[in-house]
Amino acid sequence: MKKTLITLAVLAAATGVAQAQSSVVIYGTVDAGFVSERGGVNGNVNKLDSGVASASRIGFKGTEDLGSGLSALFVLESGFNVDSGAQNANEGLFGRQAYVGLSSKTTGTLTLGRQYTPWYNTLSKVADPFAVGYAGSAKNLFPSNTRTSNTVLYASPNFNGFDADVAYTFGEQAESNKIGRKIGASAGYSNGPLNARIAYNNTSNDTALTEAGSGRNWLAAANYDFAVVKAYVAYGVNKGLNSAIRNNGNVNAFDYTSAGFSTDSATALIGATVPVGAAGTVMASVIHVNDKNAANADANQFAVGYSYALSKRTSTYASYAKISNKNNAGYTVGNNSNAGTGDKAFNVGVRHSF
Repeated sequence: MKKTLITLAVLAAATGVAQAQSSVVIYGTVDAGFVSERGGVNGNVNKLDSGVASASRIGFKGTEDLGSGLSALFVLESGFNVDSGAQNANEGLFGRQAYVGLSSKTTGTLTLGRQYTPWYNTLSKVADPFAVGYAGSAKNLFPSNTRTSNTVLYASPNFNGFDADVAYTFGEQAESNKIGRKIGASAGYSNGPLNARIAYNNTSNDTALTEAGSGRNWLAAANYDFAVVKAYVAYGVNKGLNSAIRNNGNVNAFDYTSAGFSTDSATALIGATVPVGAAGTVMASVIHVNDKNAANADANQFAVGYSYALSKRTSTYASYAKISNKNNAGYTVGNNSNAGTGDKAFNVGVRHSF
């Protein structure tokens, strides 16, 4: 009897240790706001929009301690529209993120599946004071290169402030490994108030019938926190076919046929965030697109916004942005989740994270 009781106690203790070493978390963001868009070919548009500041989502993430500094991890994340309750259009059940991997404290993290590109992480986390959300989203003028499926991504540990990552996306086509292939990488340094990073993205344009080269994007970005203001600067170079696809695709949003996508362009940003009181933040940026093709379809965006934290998880916000398109450039003012319909937009809303 004593042996049985001792055995049960040992098993109970072992089960408790196993549970402590593993965890699964449910998380998400619910974001909705009023959006007023102006200047499009179809006139003024007023609507309730979802995911203005941050895309609305629900996700599951977990880790398991495998011992010796090694752990397993996974993420499954699904997007949805707060205004209708529907799943995001043209998106799978876990269309935002779906990956599994292994992480070592000494050698880095390897993940496989659908995940953010090194380019997008640099744009959203380092370059843009609006964090690619609100009306001032840098995605309005910068190529976004957001996520890729069938991707293997390696992220190094942090070495005295330095880190790097590299991603390879399989095209999974029998005719050629180049069809649908994407390659990405970034490297950065973060120490105290300074955060700087460079990123590269390469997308093959080859098909089963033609070799069309690739679209290539370079991005250098940095921000520095002066306490009274946090300054942002970014510069991107885009070369080749499909290197500068607009956020709204090839939609003719205005009363003219929009210029084609540039194959040689540069995009620059300067911006800032300014803390106001204990809970407020002012955001501002200016972005310029320099189209070096014959069309010379340049564009400028001015944006300003304000966010107020009601708590650690809930905030309200308002923002405004205006784009000046030159020589039939077709950029529109959108937000984190939608491309927009005109050359100016105002939005006000609320965001809650859990």
